[in-house]
Amino acid sequence: MTTSPHTSTSRPRTTTHTLPAAKPAARTALSGLVGNTPVLRVNEPFAPGDRGFWAKLEGFNPGGIKDRPALHMVERARSRGDLRPGGRIIESTSGTLGLGLALAGMVYGHPVTLVTDPGLEQSMTRLLTAYGAQVNTVSEPHPTGGWQQARRDRVQRLMEQHPDSWCPDQYNNPDNTTAYTPLALELAAEIGHIDVLVCSVGTGGHSAGVSRVLRQIYPELRLVGVDTVGSTIFGQEARPRLMRGLGSSIYPRNVAYDRFSEVHWVAPAEAVWTCRTLASSHYATGGWSVGAVAQVAGWLARTLPADARIAAVFPDGPQRYLGTVYDDDYCAAHGLLDGPPAAEPEVVGRVDERQVTRWTRCAVVVDPLAPAGSDPVEEGGQG
Repeated sequence: MTTSPHTSTSRPRTTTHTLPAAKPAARTALSGLVGNTPVLRVNEPFAPGDRGFWAKLEGFNPGGIKDRPALHMVERARSRGDLRPGGRIIESTSGTLGLGLALAGMVYGHPVTLVTDPGLEQSMTRLLTAYGAQVNTVSEPHPTGGWQQARRDRVQRLMEQHPDSWCPDQYNNPDNTTAYTPLALELAAEIGHIDVLVCSVGTGGHSAGVSRVLRQIYPELRLVGVDTVGSTIFGQEARPRLMRGLGSSIYPRNVAYDRFSEVHWVAPAEAVWTCRTLASSHYATGGWSVGAVAQVAGWLARTLPADARIAAVFPDGPQRYLGTVYDDDYCAAHGLLDGPPAAEPEVVGRVDERQVTRWTRCAVVVDPLAPAGSDPVEEGGQG
């Protein structure tokens, strides 16, 4: 395994001999921990040694990739006056954004309440509480919107109880996408030319934000979205989902449907195998989103021309998944130890052609909420 010629796997850090004479305040230093994450070259066993893809290791941020939008959304809300000094931050989260908001609350001096559901790992609940956040758990899913809608409804009720509170609304907040401009610029500096960008899709923030900037630098860039089976984001019917961090049972409006060249759905067992194989072969791994993204990026590295430069965003590290993805008993109980995934994805011509249950690819991407008759995005286009 090798690292990018433009960077190493050791993150740039301010050291004692480069500090200014006046020691910075602790709260200023906290925000400085976010960004400048390393890039790692990933090849065998996912692609031959002369092929591969570059993985952006966002798990090197204190809480993962969503530290970036958490800090940015809070800073922008404060500058507009939407979030008053000392006002409470209240948001729905499946975990990673919660870590980022706990950090932002600490940096800017705001109490934080995070609304989650019983699927959140106990270790994550304990960690969020240790970081000073209040964790509020809903007990029943919404009849049609699932756990996400139930959490959002709870957020609204809590905000009524706290008149000076503010909700980032990560699913629809445009600041969620612009927060990823630094990540895009880091990728361009670390890798150089990029032909294909592979991103998991949950709120739609990082796929929209990173692709917007990179498309300005590399106009022919292809964006490949990675979703989970059971997610409704790209037009499939919403079903119960085991994987957290990607997918949705609602339609986030930050998803830039017109930029995607294709979408892949990945099943939990396939992501587990890929996560564990990444760990044993490259030491750099993460959770469900990382496994799903690596599976798709590896296939692209095997099938695209050898000189194609592929960048994949790994949103987090493995720590919060030790009781799920990396726990044999948990995986056996959920039927997730079936061996390696197929070498190729199944293919559907339309996102709603049939219900997908394993790794599946579609090269026609549409906005499920677009008016009837809108043009779909076909493979090879600039969408």
